[in-house]
Amino acid sequence: MKKSFKLTGIVVALLLLSSHAFAFEKTVRWKLAMSWPSTLSPLADASFKVAKLVKEMSGGKFIIKVEGSEKTKSPLGVFDMVRGGAFQMGSTASYYYLGKDINAMWFTTVPWGMTKDEQYAWFYYGNGMKLMQEVYGKYGMLSFPCGNTGVQMGGWFRKEIKTVDDLKGLKMRIPGFAGKVMAKLGVSVVNIPGGELYTSLDRGTIDALEWVGPGMDVRMGFYKVAPYYYTGWHEPASEMNYVVNKKAFEKLPKKYQVMLVTAMQAATADVTTAMFNDNANGWAKMKKENPNIKVKTFPVPVLKAMKKATDELLSSYAAKNPMFKKIWDDQKAFMKKAREWSMMSEYHYLKASQEVK
Repeated sequence: MKKSFKLTGIVVALLLLSSHAFAFEKTVRWKLAMSWPSTLSPLADASFKVAKLVKEMSGGKFIIKVEGSEKTKSPLGVFDMVRGGAFQMGSTASYYYLGKDINAMWFTTVPWGMTKDEQYAWFYYGNGMKLMQEVYGKYGMLSFPCGNTGVQMGGWFRKEIKTVDDLKGLKMRIPGFAGKVMAKLGVSVVNIPGGELYTSLDRGTIDALEWVGPGMDVRMGFYKVAPYYYTGWHEPASEMNYVVNKKAFEKLPKKYQVMLVTAMQAATADVTTAMFNDNANGWAKMKKENPNIKVKTFPVPVLKAMKKATDELLSSYAAKNPMFKKIWDDQKAFMKKAREWSMMSEYHYLKASQEVK
């Protein structure tokens, strides 16, 4: 079914929408669990959009009930909820589950990895989707993109980071493979759900954290207790992920499968655009209303240490995990040609636009 993940176009959905097509069909009811609260826009918006689209396309016969983390009380438990069948699908971030399977992290983002355009090209026109299904298939699940935050900021810190030694002993919330990199550099890494971040930072439980970008970060109020805001290196294209119980998916009529995949891809594109808009507006608002925030870039020696630690860790996992090496090799090969075009196109354009100001 690898080819079925690519859209055949909105025309397919429209052809299914004759009013009589669903009149005598039994209503299908699914539940979707999210790793974030229902109010966490734009991330939560994708799931509600999927539910709305499949309901409309099915004439009200395919209903998905969306439940946020405030309802399930287990934001990092979505993987197990869907795997076990308590929920037919979930919205989460694949790299949350590298403790279950280190290969899962490739389908969110990796430090110094692809940009979102490069990554989407790899998903839909390279081997990304095929490899993702290979990893999740072992757990009786399918996985799909769910919206990308783009390049995430490097995080909020109580103190300025001037050298690598400043990282040693720091208590920081930073998930995914970046957490392993920071741990290698001496950081005490914790993984805390979004709803607990501000309190943890305010009470000194942690000294630093990374979240997303200015759109969502400033609303969380992190700047009130951690004034140093660093630019990113660790999440160049953070893709959220839908996970779908494979047995439940295969029980769906073929037309409902098409509707669901179509709705997921439409919502993914919409949320990705919304995230960019949210960050652009958030950045402008932050500069105007919170000028005391100290925006910083990590010093070059610190960045080089982060890159070196990343490469060493990736190599160590690849040496003992054939699937890890397979995905890494595939990403590197795709990224080599994609990055040449990214540099030739966007980089040079952006550079030129600054030079003529």
